[in-house]
Amino acid sequence: MHEEIEAKLKVDSLEDVGRRLRECSASFVRETVQTDAYFDTADRRLTRADECLRLRREKIGPRERLILAYKGPKRQDDYKKRTEIELGVNDAGTAELLLAALGYQKVLAFNKRRCLWRLHDCEVALDELPLLGTFVEIEGPDSGTISQVQEMLGLARVPHTMDSYASLIDQGLSRLGRERREVYLEE
Repeated sequence: MHEEIEAKLKVDSLEDVGRRLRECSASFVRETVQTDAYFDTADRRLTRADECLRLRREKIGPRERLILAYKGPKRQDDYKKRTEIELGVNDAGTAELLLAALGYQKVLAFNKRRCLWRLHDCEVALDELPLLGTFVEIEGPDSGTISQVQEMLGLARVPHTMDSYASLIDQGLSRLGRERREVYLEE
């Protein structure tokens, strides 16, 4: 079991953040396209409890990695802090059949482009999402380290978004009156 501690920051442009990362001698890790499918019960028990069950397809060049994740409810903190359990799976179809047999159905799906960097024990993700635009996520071992990296990147005054991407996309789809709960960037 892992505790996820992160700052999620809405930014106008990822170019300035990328430049700051290079100036700070951050290490570029990889560029990916992540496609996330969220599962819940018919009565949305997980959503109501601020939990999530996600199946992620991550394309890294020609390779694909599949990760099933559970995220617990957010805890009160200056940063987004929650339990995260991840499990690698080999077959998305079989994983979806298992989830359906346990009473879960797909309720939301979207993708994002992510450029991942490492800086001072933190993962810094530069994300582009449909409907939402561009965000920076800084995930680290503790609040102090995350705050330090946020300041190094010139983002100290940018407010944190405590909502998940799933919640923000779901709200955006509702505002648009879209019944189909899927939205994707063009690849």
